[in-house]
Amino acid sequence: MENVVGGSQVHVPDRDDGKVYVMPDALDLAVKVALAAGRPLLLRGKPGSGKSSMAPFVARQRDWRFYSFVVTSQTRARDLQWTFDGVRRLADAQSRPLLGRNSSKLLNPDLYVEPGPLWWAFAPQAAAQHALTVQQARTVTSDGWQHPMQTQNADRSAEHAVVLIDEIDKADPDVPNGLLAPLAMNGFTVAESGTRVAFEAAGSAPQERPFHRNLVVITTNEERELPQAFLRRCVIAKLVPPSEVEELVRIAREHLRARLGKVGERDIELATALASELKAVRDSARQEGVREPSTAEYLDALWACRALDIEVKKDDAKWQAVRGLTLVKPQQLGA
Repeated sequence: MENVVGGSQVHVPDRDDGKVYVMPDALDLAVKVALAAGRPLLLRGKPGSGKSSMAPFVARQRDWRFYSFVVTSQTRARDLQWTFDGVRRLADAQSRPLLGRNSSKLLNPDLYVEPGPLWWAFAPQAAAQHALTVQQARTVTSDGWQHPMQTQNADRSAEHAVVLIDEIDKADPDVPNGLLAPLAMNGFTVAESGTRVAFEAAGSAPQERPFHRNLVVITTNEERELPQAFLRRCVIAKLVPPSEVEELVRIAREHLRARLGKVGERDIELATALASELKAVRDSARQEGVREPSTAEYLDALWACRALDIEVKKDDAKWQAVRGLTLVKPQQLGA
């Protein structure tokens, strides 16, 4: 049984443990193409369409290590490779007289570098050794130390990894451009220390085709246009939200089974009624030119109706309230 950092995710709405995902055939092919071509897979799609959930699912399905990074407006390209704690190093330099004869060793720039997700993906053994060296240099004991993803990845393949770079359109255009070289070369050099991070040989993996060993999944909500040079180097797939009732019910069934262990007849009836309602709301939103409710919001309505024992009935005040709280939000109403 696999452990998940922070405990089970059975009862959280936005799971990232990879246990639940309905993979469209076209997306499965896109994953295989990205691996064969040695290119990142750029997933386009609306918020709530399941882009971020795909990467941990693929990692779990293939038993590959998984690392994730959520991009913000403050993100720099190197944050995905390494971070450097310059503030701490300055504080240590100012305290140098108090550090005694170990001061030179402790001010070594390497000790202020923390491996990022790409470092862990490219060279997991080197990343672990580096992190442990830093820990030992800065504490009396290193017992109990581990990378945040170490527990989840403990029993997974050392030869393969999936890296999720989520919402890259939130960042400045310099970020995707800054990732071109490390992703193409499977390595980089840490500027502050000169340490070279290179693709790590592992086990019996074919060394002549190392790109088959890692999958980098990058998501975008398309809130900002991405640089053409970056797009040219990606395999690009658009994730279209499921629109047919049968597709939505299938997704609901998988989530119900994962959380509850079983799916009853009433659950399927509720999921079907909600899927029909979602389809109608989406059609109306499309005609009015406003945002359509997502698959995630459909699942929110499912859990709410199930927990509160509310049926999807047009003349039911409670259902209308839930509908307004989940499927028809102010964005859809134009408020």
